Amino acid sequence: MQVQALAKKVMSKSQVRCSLGSSKDNHSRSGLDDAKGFATPPSYDTFVIVQISPHVNLLDDLRSVLGDRARDGDFELGLYGKDGSVLQGQASIVCLPVDTEEVRQIVEICRHHDRPFLARGSGTGLAGGAVPVGDPVIIATAKMNQIIEVDLDNRIAWVEPGVLNLDLTKELTPRGFHFAPDPSSQQVCSIGGNVANNSGGPHCLAYGVTSAHVAAIEVVLPDGSVTVLGDLSAEPPGYDLRGLFVGSEGTMGVATKVAVRLTPNPPAVRTLLLDFPDVRDGAATVSAIIAAGLIPAALEMMDKRAIEIVEAFVNAGYPTEADAVLLVELDGLPGGVEHGVEVVRSVAERHQVGNIRVAADNEERELLWKGRKNAFGAVARIKPDYYLHDTVVPRGKLVEVLDKVYKIADAYDLIAVNVFHAGDGNLHPILAYDSDEKGVLERVHAAGRAIITASIEAGGVLSGEHGIGLEKRDYMGMLFSAHDMATQDMVREAFDPQGFANPLKVLPSGSRCSDSFGQHVPDGAWV
Repeated sequence: MQVQALAKKVMSKSQVRCSLGSSKDNHSRSGLDDAKGFATPPSYDTFVIVQISPHVNLLDDLRSVLGDRARDGDFELGLYGKDGSVLQGQASIVCLPVDTEEVRQIVEICRHHDRPFLARGSGTGLAGGAVPVGDPVIIATAKMNQIIEVDLDNRIAWVEPGVLNLDLTKELTPRGFHFAPDPSSQQVCSIGGNVANNSGGPHCLAYGVTSAHVAAIEVVLPDGSVTVLGDLSAEPPGYDLRGLFVGSEGTMGVATKVAVRLTPNPPAVRTLLLDFPDVRDGAATVSAIIAAGLIPAALEMMDKRAIEIVEAFVNAGYPTEADAVLLVELDGLPGGVEHGVEVVRSVAERHQVGNIRVAADNEERELLWKGRKNAFGAVARIKPDYYLHDTVVPRGKLVEVLDKVYKIADAYDLIAVNVFHAGDGNLHPILAYDSDEKGVLERVHAAGRAIITASIEAGGVLSGEHGIGLEKRDYMGMLFSAHDMATQDMVREAFDPQGFANPLKVLPSGSRCSDSFGQHVPDGAWV
């Protein structure tokens, strides 16, 4: 499918209007509260595994292209049956292609057998976007892991989707550049996964999320054609199909090559750790820093429980007596950075800061960041399992929503740990639990829904960087009208009219004009 034709199809689909009658009422914001005063979760207890059809011939056809890289063993199916979320699904076959042509042939074979497919990177996603539903063929891009070309003059690198985020930056750093998006899973997440979820990270406050760092994408579309979305010019003409594809979570095709923009390494970097006797003072400091006209590279906050478990895990020198710490990073020209340090110091002193620690060298800086980036793993020191959320609220509502998070956790007898991107209001409340405890998953999901509801009621949105996936698809009606979702679904249909690409993700069942709303996550997954 040619790019121009695809753009025309997208526009024609998105301009269609339809009457959905009273179906919008099924997604109203009212009627969400349970007896505890918080919202109830979707009906996960209805999930069952559905095998669509025998796949012997499908497997044979795939092996004719891939050999033993098309697999249906119990180990592979178990490994690729879940991602970093708490959800579990069932794959039928796992494919490990090595290039675009193999991906194209896999898609063609799936079309021939009327079988859906799911593109998968490292599986670090936390919203269930890579959880197989509907018995799909998994297209795992782990073997497509080459840095194809680095063009320093034009600050562009062409990479395959299986390249790990940190490996790309390690390759670029000695040459004076890096890839700006830096999720906490940076060591293991892939560029393809970053593209799928429009990932961010601590430094997205100043540098933006993945979409700002992708110039073009080679894509195998669901019809089996290969095209390139976007180009390498600063302002490409026409519709931004590249931007449409980034963050689509594999529902519009499979990325096979990505042209990423390279960011120059800053000439100077200063990292500060500020501690506060009250989390409210830390949140107020965040707003005041930005109000002072300063946009740091990163503004990260951790609450007391997070500080305690991280310090026990990493020994980064975090003050365990503090109620909150704020990690501030400034970069740029030396003079501007030193001025920024003084601005941060002045603002913090007006907001009851305890101690201000400035990293003396790069080794100390890396240690401070090691604590922040290992916060999720450190949760294992208190409970074996955790459920990590991703919502965004206005900075002025951070304290209000944090208070509600603590109350929600208490109401459902759970432990809440808060580590978040304070600069842009991107909350990551962690609910720690033990899955062996009877009935705990029901409480976890009920608390999760309550947190989402509180965030939206505060003027926030469902996700900042983790995507919607399977986890939040049934919450979309809390934020979008029926017409909004129908339009989104029609755009997706322009790319994938038969619904082969990562089906049943992002949008609730019944998003099209002919369907009804209000259905829950489909058969094929469980918690």
